[in-house]
Amino acid sequence: MSSENPGGAGETLRLMTRPIAWPLAALVTGRADPPLPADRPWPAWLGWTRRLRLDRVPYGRATQLLDVAVAVATLFGTYSLLQNQTAITEPYAPHWYLFACSFALAVPLALRQRHPVGAFRVSAFAMLVTTMHGWMLDSANDMPYVPGGVFVLILVLYTLAVRSPRGVTIGAGLALWVVTFLVDQQNPAGPAVVIVLPLLAGSLVRQRHLAYRELVERDEAAQRELAEQEKRHRDTEAVLKERQRIARELHDVVAHHMSMIAIQAEAAPYTVPEVPDKIRSDLKEIRATALDALTEMRRILGVLRSEDGMERAPQPGLERLDTLISGTHGSGLSLHTKVVGDLDEVPQGVSITAYRILQEALSNAMRHAPGSRVDVELIQKEGILLLSVINGPPSGAQSTISPPGSGHGLVGMRERASMLNGGLTAKATPEGGFAVTATLPLKPRA
Repeated sequence: MSSENPGGAGETLRLMTRPIAWPLAALVTGRADPPLPADRPWPAWLGWTRRLRLDRVPYGRATQLLDVAVAVATLFGTYSLLQNQTAITEPYAPHWYLFACSFALAVPLALRQRHPVGAFRVSAFAMLVTTMHGWMLDSANDMPYVPGGVFVLILVLYTLAVRSPRGVTIGAGLALWVVTFLVDQQNPAGPAVVIVLPLLAGSLVRQRHLAYRELVERDEAAQRELAEQEKRHRDTEAVLKERQRIARELHDVVAHHMSMIAIQAEAAPYTVPEVPDKIRSDLKEIRATALDALTEMRRILGVLRSEDGMERAPQPGLERLDTLISGTHGSGLSLHTKVVGDLDEVPQGVSITAYRILQEALSNAMRHAPGSRVDVELIQKEGILLLSVINGPPSGAQSTISPPGSGHGLVGMRERASMLNGGLTAKATPEGGFAVTATLPLKPRA
């Protein structure tokens, strides 16, 4: 019996085709990594260039200018050399053809920064053509290679190895070695060393760059994650602080009502002397229950009060709306207020929440849109309190120091509205201003 292993067969086939696929990638299909930005800074090991003021030019532009200058020098030097050599080996070689070959040997140096694979292909083809002519072979020289072309090819191979995948780098080395072996079979070792050294050096630099890039990406990912965690922590802390503030305010509201229940239950028997003993006993029980509930609530929520006593004053509500509006008029805002319905019917808890939202929204308008028009609208109808604060774009006027808001901006306003089963939206307006709208139920939802 014979067992089949499709995966193993596929891997074997890939291994067998690699000696063909790699040179094909280097000569036809291969692509290099995207070019580095031209305005990148100079590397640390070239810090001495600051003394010569060379760092004023971005490193990428400086290296490109240097490559172009060396390419021009190589072009004319190679052209002069080929003229002298062909005068001996091939006197009738056209000068335009010699210049074209010199240009093809030199121009890859100017292309290697942006197109290393294309520069390798042009350089390899130009070296093949000039070597096959044998212009450099004479009685004093048995090497068929043009020196300027060899110099350019070494630099191009290094850049190719730095910027290209491993398959393209190995394919370029294999293709060049095969061509040099066919052209110069008497001395194949020398060209092989010239090919391998720049490719090896470039591959080592590429591995170092990849490792550094991976390290930077990990560090950036860690920084982003840390920033997200800090943001979540700040948001959570803002919500918790706002809940503490709301709990303190609710404590004041509920404590007031529970105290009133206890006082009325205690005073009721004295207002009507003919109260039956059963009702008198029930009222006494109501008073005791109210006092116990009040004591328990203070025991649980009293710890939320600040130690310095600043939060022990009664919390402001919509009964202080006129004071808030009059204080805002002196801040440079153009304030327009509209009230619909009876605000006295708003429960105290909703009144405190509405006041705090108004205070925070007006404070934001003072800070971010000084001198703007602000429309404040409160509508109480059908068991809902609708509240909106809409400011226009800043007019350029100087704002006075704005009073403190409720403490935590949009996060606090949304938290206050949600605690009453309400909703709040805050968004920019098409005119360049900002709108805060809140919907607060007057009674708890069933």
